[in-house]
Amino acid sequence: MTGRVDSSMVTSANELPGYRIVRNLGIVRGITVRSRSVLGNLAAGIQTIIGGNISILTELCEKAREEAYEILLQHAAQHGANAIVCMRYDANEVMQGVTEVLAYGTAVEAQKIV
Repeated sequence: MTGRVDSSMVTSANELPGYRIVRNLGIVRGITVRSRSVLGNLAAGIQTIIGGNISILTELCEKAREEAYEILLQHAAQHGANAIVCMRYDANEVMQGVTEVLAYGTAVEAQKIV
């Protein structure tokens, strides 16, 4: 199986409603490491002074999560999965201004319950 797992077959729960897990294929992950640009840091600094939502950083975080999630879907498909259960995100600062975002879960083969 190639491509990616359909996002409708991903859950943070231990089960996928309407499906029976017939095979556990192991832990899968998607990881990305991102940094802010000098201009992004400057704009974020200005937004910090003004207060409220720091939209530049929110956008950066959202893009990093989306990228890690897409890699996760591809990694699961490479293992022959059609679903992912127990999906989670984690993030760590690798060095100042550089953040690692990890999306992970358990790749499974699930069959629709008839």
